[in-house]
Amino acid sequence: MSSIAQRFATVRKQLRQAEINSQRSPGSVQLLAVSKTKPAADIAAAYRFGQRHFGENYLQEALKKQQELAAFNISWHFIGPIQSNKTKPIAQHFAWVHSVDRLKIAERLSEQRPDFLPPLNICLQVNISDEASKSGIELADLPVLIEQVGKLPNLRLRGVMAIPEPQQDYLAQCLPYRRLYQAVRQLDRHDLDTFSFGMSGDLQAAVAEGSTLVRIGTALFGERPSQ
Repeated sequence: MSSIAQRFATVRKQLRQAEINSQRSPGSVQLLAVSKTKPAADIAAAYRFGQRHFGENYLQEALKKQQELAAFNISWHFIGPIQSNKTKPIAQHFAWVHSVDRLKIAERLSEQRPDFLPPLNICLQVNISDEASKSGIELADLPVLIEQVGKLPNLRLRGVMAIPEPQQDYLAQCLPYRRLYQAVRQLDRHDLDTFSFGMSGDLQAAVAEGSTLVRIGTALFGERPSQ
């Protein structure tokens, strides 16, 4: 078994155990493999091991990989910050965008989504820990943005994404996810079915607090080269 296959087997086992520990249904939490900075060959290896959903942060790097892997039936997720001048290729080449944090970006993605493609799946990024260095809207602004984005014709608003401030303590990891999950559920919007919560360091807490999709990179592909 290759090193990538071994890592995927380990992470999937951890994810299944987290579901059991949280009394979640088996398979209720999807694994998104964060492949930024990793070569197309690594993605192809993961694909052969059954992985279909891959997340990319850097547009030009992602587009190059998509060309190299055009023969693979991959669902590409854009999870990085979005500049206004990058919305058109994102709208054209991705199935999901997790990092929408303002109406202008959502409007451009809707306008620029090709008619021959299905609606673009959208998550709204919430700066749940109120960190100045992080993208995302404030939690108090979420209901209004949900209403606005939900009316755009070529988008399918699926839910929310968050990257809380890193914490070592399990309960401290749980709290921001719990706040966001409960805030969304209180809106009584049953169409919002996606909670893009959790990375390698807080997977257990994220699953316990309602995650439906965890974004895992290093644990699957190994350390990234230093920038």
